[in-house]
Amino acid sequence: MFYSPRVYSVESVTSGHPDKICDQVSDAILDECLRQDPKSRVAVECFGCHGLLVIGGEVSTRAHVNWEEIARRVYEHTGHTEPLDVVTRIVNQSPEIAHGVNKGGAGDQGIMYGYATDETPEFLPSAVVLVQRLASGLEDLRRKHKEFCWLCPDGKTQVTIQDNEVKKVLVSTQHNGNITQGMIKGLLTEFLIRPLIENDDLEILVNPSGKFEIGGFAADTGLTGRKIMVDTYGGLVPHGGGCFSGKDPTKVDRSAAYMARFVAKNLVAKGLGKKVLVSVAYAIGRAEPLMIEALNERQKSLTDYVKEHFDFRPEAIIERLGLRKPIYLETSVYGHFGKPSLPWEAT
Repeated sequence: MFYSPRVYSVESVTSGHPDKICDQVSDAILDECLRQDPKSRVAVECFGCHGLLVIGGEVSTRAHVNWEEIARRVYEHTGHTEPLDVVTRIVNQSPEIAHGVNKGGAGDQGIMYGYATDETPEFLPSAVVLVQRLASGLEDLRRKHKEFCWLCPDGKTQVTIQDNEVKKVLVSTQHNGNITQGMIKGLLTEFLIRPLIENDDLEILVNPSGKFEIGGFAADTGLTGRKIMVDTYGGLVPHGGGCFSGKDPTKVDRSAAYMARFVAKNLVAKGLGKKVLVSVAYAIGRAEPLMIEALNERQKSLTDYVKEHFDFRPEAIIERLGLRKPIYLETSVYGHFGKPSLPWEAT
């Protein structure tokens, strides 16, 4: 159940990446619904490409929301300036799904995983923490330092680890035409990469394909939920497949994954393992999970302890973690885990 190779890579992306634009729009809409009506049920996804953003989904809410206004506000905040046509197709939630959820059941079937490790203060794998810092650091340089005004919103980072040492780092960043690739590599090496990675034997790749002046929806298609490994544990542990963004907490894809992370982190904090993986499965409309399992790095079962101390029914999760609040836009970039302000990160 634990992925522990000698060599592995993980990646992250900036807020101006087309997939992340879609995640942010979906979660900003969810937050606005919850701000006006905490009992809102929301499943909203976005598709963006080449000057077009399509927002679709199902809601059950008393909130009055201008979907397009929220989308444009998020898009502008990412730093992209290209014209954008917005099309919305949001309808009422299916009464067949609502019937099961109304009784406290799960909003969908599926398998969710939560993981924690004592490698870092964030209880996350060190490579995941590092690659997220590289991506967020790239955005911080763009937003906060005038000498990096040539940086543009779209970007990706990646690190390769061998025998617990960072061997390779990759940064691909959108930029304007007023700077050479040599200058980009030199400046990012000095101000982004070297402050985070001290290895003298490090291979550094910056924009390996050459210039990257066209980004965002002008260059590529974006979809809500297409960066699930970036959002979670970098592919180092299993993932059930369901994304998080745009879904209210009755959707166990989201809430149960948060609860599994909460449980795993608390088990590690309590000393019951150096690494802990928690898994849970649901049937749509049914409150009690079909399966709960928890293992530490020695493959010792912690399942009985988890079942005794933690309630995985959807309504119990929502109540314990306070998930009916507009807290989700914060999660839509640079990972859903490791941020101390989020309730599932409490110990």
